[in-house]
Amino acid sequence: MLWQLFIVFLKVGLVSFGGGYAVLTLIQREAGGRGWTDLEEFQEVVAMAGMAPGSIATNAATLIGYSEAGILGAIIATVGIILPSLILVILISSFFLRLHNNAWIKSSFYGLRPIVTGLIIYAAVHFGFGRLGDAALSWTMVGMLLICAGSLALVTKYKVHPFAVILLSAVAGIVLF
Repeated sequence: MLWQLFIVFLKVGLVSFGGGYAVLTLIQREAGGRGWTDLEEFQEVVAMAGMAPGSIATNAATLIGYSEAGILGAIIATVGIILPSLILVILISSFFLRLHNNAWIKSSFYGLRPIVTGLIIYAAVHFGFGRLGDAALSWTMVGMLLICAGSLALVTKYKVHPFAVILLSAVAGIVLF
């Protein structure tokens, strides 16, 4: 089990470009495919991982590792998901100062931005509204959209600190649901 946790999250870490939210679908696919979580459990993992300090993908890996093999599973899953990034950052940082003005490098970064945005939007829709199924116009959906719109307005228009928005959203969830 520990070796499998390490390999799965090492693989996730190797292909995780665009940040934690962009890789959540891959984690869900890998964990769900092995029977470690179903969609509902994974949504709870994502909610808990998002509320904890640090990368959401690393936190999700840690929580899944813990649920499958305890403390050692949490450590192994965490090491597996961060090891590729750690190695790549060390390697890239050694070359970045020489290559950051390279036209191909700049072009590739511009090309990666839309896919990262798309992956984040997909993750938000899939995990935020995925378990509702056919109940697209249910009270739960309307409540979640209200919280989403309110959170967006608080952060963008009123410049409320994201931590305060998270707390307000939790309170809104308690009141609405």
